[in-house]
Amino acid sequence: MSKNAKNTIAIIFLYVLCLSTSAADSFSIGGHTKYRALYTQYPDTSLYQQFIGDDATDHSADIRVKLNWQPSAWALQADYQLIHLKSDALERSPPPALTIFPGGAVQNDDHRLFDLTHRIHTGGDSILSHRFDRFNLSYTSEKMVVRAGRQAISWGNGLIYAPMDFFNPFDPAAVDKEYKTGDDMLYGQYLFANGNDLQAVSVVRRNDQGEISNKVASTAFKYHGVIGNSEYDLLIARHYNESIAGFGGNTALGGAVWHGDVIVTKTDNDTVTSLVTGLSHSWVWGTTNYSGTIEYFYNGFGIDQRRIEAATLLQNPDLLNRIQRGEVFTLGKEYIAASATIELTPLWRITPLVFHNLSDRSSLLQILSQHDLAQNLQLLLAIDRPMGSSGTEYGGILSGTDSLELSTDKRLLIQLGWYF
Repeated sequence: MSKNAKNTIAIIFLYVLCLSTSAADSFSIGGHTKYRALYTQYPDTSLYQQFIGDDATDHSADIRVKLNWQPSAWALQADYQLIHLKSDALERSPPPALTIFPGGAVQNDDHRLFDLTHRIHTGGDSILSHRFDRFNLSYTSEKMVVRAGRQAISWGNGLIYAPMDFFNPFDPAAVDKEYKTGDDMLYGQYLFANGNDLQAVSVVRRNDQGEISNKVASTAFKYHGVIGNSEYDLLIARHYNESIAGFGGNTALGGAVWHGDVIVTKTDNDTVTSLVTGLSHSWVWGTTNYSGTIEYFYNGFGIDQRRIEAATLLQNPDLLNRIQRGEVFTLGKEYIAASATIELTPLWRITPLVFHNLSDRSSLLQILSQHDLAQNLQLLLAIDRPMGSSGTEYGGILSGTDSLELSTDKRLLIQLGWYF
């Protein structure tokens, strides 16, 4: 029996044991099931079309069962996932060398401390797997929290871009941001008498050879403080053998809220600064509620060119490594992003978003609809429309093969989620 299967069986046994031995008033069970369909078009100028065709449709189903067991100050959290993916692109996918951004639909634990993911079935165009995305034990007192195991944290003050959040951040263009992927870590938080707090994180990872290594580990400390109506964060970290320091915060500015973060990373080759700054505001116009955000993002690792080639990424290993680790989702140096949420009814919200690359002048337009059909039933609809000339991030970077691009055209996503 493989290491993967043994780990999975052991965790499921513990999961069932907790359910069978817990008192009714000390644990809760919930979760959701989601069905998603994603339709993607590929233009004639796209190299992907040579492998996939004019279009592709992906279907996925995700069942998440959440257990929270808290008989005392100690607590156990366990989120079990059963995931099925059926994809045209999976069956006819291009070689891995042509894929810039790694796909997030098929999870694995190759670089995590514990292997809690198991492939049940792998076919030509489908994958069925199950995993534990959360499995941690915590202790909570009046001033302290300590948690060990698979969990997720979110740091930073950016609402669209979040350079301070380097532990499995969301793609800024992601539609469903309900759950971040968990990591195996030790987390601690201490609350001071003045309301400030100190958080510490230690993430253990495995290298490409499957060995535990400090070169791919992370240790970080973040101090959060409050001054009047303002909040601030101070960060120091050692992440993948690089040193990081950061400062951020938010404060009231008229009727709006200013927010931002500055991150300085010392790599083997250079000292790189990234930052985000923006304003968010909520208002009522007539009888309709609105909220809006505008942000400027400077990606110190980005490419400052009007035309981008795939080979350019190979000349920028710092950027390429962060893309492959799922920490960065943009290729350019400077961006402006804006979003506005319109509450058409208390149960229906429309959010148009635009991401504009100032370096190559390409853009991505997204329109998102969130409709609560019933108390436990939500429908998400999203349309993505990339815009830009050849050789740009959203228009299609140059592949170096027959003047073709690494590009996609319009995308339509439909997701139905039921919560229990």
